[in-house]
Amino acid sequence: IMGTKIIAPYIWGWLADHSGKRMLIIRVASLFSIICFSGIFYSYDYLWLMLCMVGFSFFWNANLPQFEAVTFSHLGKDSHRYSAIRLWGSLGFVLLVAVIGGLLEQYDVGILPVIILFLLLAIWFFSFVSPDKAVPAPENGRQSIVGVLFKPHVVLFFLICLLLQASHGPYYAFFSIYLEENGYSRTVIGQLWALGVLAEVVIFMVMHRLLPRVGASKLLAIALLLTAIRWVLIGNYVDSTGIIFVAQLLHAASFGVYHASAIHLVNEFFPGQFQGRGQALYSSMSFGAGGAAGAYYSGKTWDSLGASWTFDIASGLAAVALMMSLIFIVQYRRLEILAIDPHKNQ
Repeated sequence: IMGTKIIAPYIWGWLADHSGKRMLIIRVASLFSIICFSGIFYSYDYLWLMLCMVGFSFFWNANLPQFEAVTFSHLGKDSHRYSAIRLWGSLGFVLLVAVIGGLLEQYDVGILPVIILFLLLAIWFFSFVSPDKAVPAPENGRQSIVGVLFKPHVVLFFLICLLLQASHGPYYAFFSIYLEENGYSRTVIGQLWALGVLAEVVIFMVMHRLLPRVGASKLLAIALLLTAIRWVLIGNYVDSTGIIFVAQLLHAASFGVYHASAIHLVNEFFPGQFQGRGQALYSSMSFGAGGAAGAYYSGKTWDSLGASWTFDIASGLAAVALMMSLIFIVQYRRLEILAIDPHKNQ
């Protein structure tokens, strides 16, 4: 399944960019996601369920990067307002968790797949309501995404994204277990997760003001610094509820500021006919490869080195990404200067 997160987005991104019909790709992928997921109601055989989930993941991972590309196409020069749209996804998550939590108190957990299927059908339906946006034609026949992808600042950017997401490995895999082992009740654990999402929502509400004033590259570095601090706090001060509370507020930086800044840069680096593949590469490198690497090392180190060391390693990864981001800021500033005065390169 992790492999589909790495491979699938680019395949669908390539199809979307070359066909110029991103919403059609989203509709087709959504339909096949429904078909694959529906298979779980047919049989509970392990191999069958695995096949259904791999198929579902392959089609599902086509959707979000292309929705991002369509969103940026509609925003045009107002791309900094992306976060004002993205916050609705976070609000939807909070609402859904609250509703499902209430339902699971009254009904068996078997209702959960039915709810998921209903939501998938709703996504497919609303994909027909969402308008498409024409993909700009290439300015000349020789343009290739390879020429964009292997520019030094783009390579460095994707490495930063990979390391940042890899640093989240122990958080996503073990945070709830870690808190419960240290005496936190499940109610408090749920509240701490909700606090992180609410902090994310708040930062999304103001990112459209911060991006033009501070700049995406600098905000990215700030997010990395605060992420490194966050993992140190979680790994070494779990006995202090107040410090864990502060660490959860830093989710606003480690996800909210990071994601809004990173996706803004992706839109800038991969314009027009490269937009779908650019968003797909961002998804593959960060949430795919970065997520897989994070899950792997945290699983290896959690039992052998312990929770504190595992979170310290995560902090180290974020710190390395921070140092790389300082180089990236210099490269990005040079690009801005060249955009204003191309003769500066002569």
